[in-house]
Amino acid sequence: MDLIAFSFLLLLSQFGCSAGDKVLPDGPLDALLGKDLTINLLSPIEQSDILTWSFKSSTSIGTLRGGSATITVAYKDRASINITNGALTLKSLKSADSGDYNVVIIGNAGGIPGEVKIRVLEPVSDVMIKSNLPEVIEHNSTVELTCSCKGSIESFTWTNDSKIIEPDGKRFTVKPSVMSDTIEIPGKYSSQLTITGVQRYDLVGPIVCTAANTLQKDSSAKFNLTVFYGPEDVIIKPSKQLAFVPSNSDFNLTCSASSKPAATFTWFYDTKQIEATGPVLTLKVIEEQGFGHTMGNYRCVAQNEKTKRKASSIAVQFSVMEAISGIKLSGPNGILIAGNSSAKLSCQATQGNVSEIIWLKDGKRLSPDSHVEFSNDGTSINIEVLKKEDNGEYICQLSNSVSTKEANFTMVVNYGPETPVVKGDKEVQLNTRVELICSVSSVPPAKIIWKLNGTVIPGETKTTLIYNNIEYKKSGTYTCEASNEVTGKSTNSPPLSVTVKENIDEGLSDGAIAGIVIACLVAVGVAIALFFYCRGKVPVASPY
Repeated sequence: MDLIAFSFLLLLSQFGCSAGDKVLPDGPLDALLGKDLTINLLSPIEQSDILTWSFKSSTSIGTLRGGSATITVAYKDRASINITNGALTLKSLKSADSGDYNVVIIGNAGGIPGEVKIRVLEPVSDVMIKSNLPEVIEHNSTVELTCSCKGSIESFTWTNDSKIIEPDGKRFTVKPSVMSDTIEIPGKYSSQLTITGVQRYDLVGPIVCTAANTLQKDSSAKFNLTVFYGPEDVIIKPSKQLAFVPSNSDFNLTCSASSKPAATFTWFYDTKQIEATGPVLTLKVIEEQGFGHTMGNYRCVAQNEKTKRKASSIAVQFSVMEAISGIKLSGPNGILIAGNSSAKLSCQATQGNVSEIIWLKDGKRLSPDSHVEFSNDGTSINIEVLKKEDNGEYICQLSNSVSTKEANFTMVVNYGPETPVVKGDKEVQLNTRVELICSVSSVPPAKIIWKLNGTVIPGETKTTLIYNNIEYKKSGTYTCEASNEVTGKSTNSPPLSVTVKENIDEGLSDGAIAGIVIACLVAVGVAIALFFYCRGKVPVASPY
């Protein structure tokens, strides 16, 4: 049959070609290995046309003539020619079937040749990503990721979290590498993605490589590679300057850092290392190791065992101070009498350094003067001669930078009685309620005795003397006598003279009112009489 094809070609050269007529579609035409492919003609053929198909211009496939198709032995059962439209169908394609296919149509107008390239593509498979490094250090490492696969490959695509990785010629570069030069020869293909100075988010996408040809594509498994970084952003809390921290409190320092893997921490007091690990440094550890009694700087240092990097926090400065406790205010225990006794009050605390002492009396700040003397350290006050005004509640407040405590003491100064005063009305109405009050200042309260005209009124010992229905006989001079059992003093009030009357003039008497009424009536009568008298004296004109 090769001889027949050669004869047709010779005949074509004698008859010439019809230039400009396109017989076959543009190539290449792609088909998968093992599949069928049909090559269609672009224009219909006449029944009288003679058509021949060949592979690479030298191997005859078959001929169509007079409505009958003839297939060569080499393509028997693997190729067929459609007797109606002249299309060539190749079955169960092999890699060797890739190449140029030729057709020649000989008709009344002459011979028309056509040629198209066929590519038999091996299926894409075994797409896989491998890294040149098992572990990556941020900023230090350069990572080479290789994507390998089998099949006929035209392109590779790298994506990070579904976003295409675009080479920038600096940090990201992509380099294809294949074992064969052309897609017509299936083999092993690969692509290399290089990331220079890797950053922490470059490889956590995940990364996916996709290999493709015109008919098929396949992707690798998701690839992640841990990037170790840090420590950085080392933060100590509390970060503000505290000045003083209460001893034995639940205070602690915490340290954190951005790091992968998690950072380990070392603690320092100034330049001395504290024997403590972990992100929390408790006050108990500080005090147990003898730190904190003086003002100093505390800081933490974070370290990453993978990157071998270290970073320090800012320093926090403070001193540990013992809080004030066990405060007690002591004063005199015996009986105090104004003008005779003295008093000393002392304020102490069993624990804590006191930096300030404030004394208060009855809620007001107490200051040293000629009457009240303060000790040099302010822990006590001394009153040489007590006055009645020294009575009241005394408070001492002890403070330092971490605490304030206070204690109180009530001091009772006995005095008096001072001269009492009897208060009440000097004139009262018979059979009314009358109250007389004996006002006296004394501590303890004075004992009262009431007297009328110098005679003790039996049973009346209260500061108020009450008569519900006073009688005439209760008129007289009232005094009260006050005595203080503690001071041993007694004194009498100035007298108050009280007069009991039957009626108390509060306006005109009944007689006066009656006299006024009679006088008014007489005046009215005189006025009327005078009116009529005057009228009779007026001359009247005569009507005649």
